[in-house]
Amino acid sequence: MSASNDRYETAVARYFEAWNAGGQDALAKAVAAAWTTDGRYTDPLADVRGHEQIAALIAAAQEQFPGFAFRRLGAVDGHHDVVRFGWELVSEADGSAPVAGFDVITLDGEDRIRSVYGFLDRVPA
Repeated sequence: MSASNDRYETAVARYFEAWNAGGQDALAKAVAAAWTTDGRYTDPLADVRGHEQIAALIAAAQEQFPGFAFRRLGAVDGHHDVVRFGWELVSEADGSAPVAGFDVITLDGEDRIRSVYGFLDRVPA
């Protein structure tokens, strides 16, 4: 794996650590490790900025889908400061994945997320 690919893999791993963090303190630390202080998250259902709002969004998703975890789907692809990857929300009980999509993120010079543009490919009715 090249140093450039490792950079993208690491950023995406920190992203999923935040989405799957348990507890308020762990979530706050994971968001701070993954995003810049003014980082942004945008998808069809949300548009938030900053660590507090991003953590609140993640906590709300965890509350809406208890017993589920976000998992990467497929390879991570990137160039320059832009990375794309697929994901799915998987039930830890039965392995079903009612929600899936892909995200495009931009990184700063320290490989922290400046922005996320999320797309939903599969959502429950």
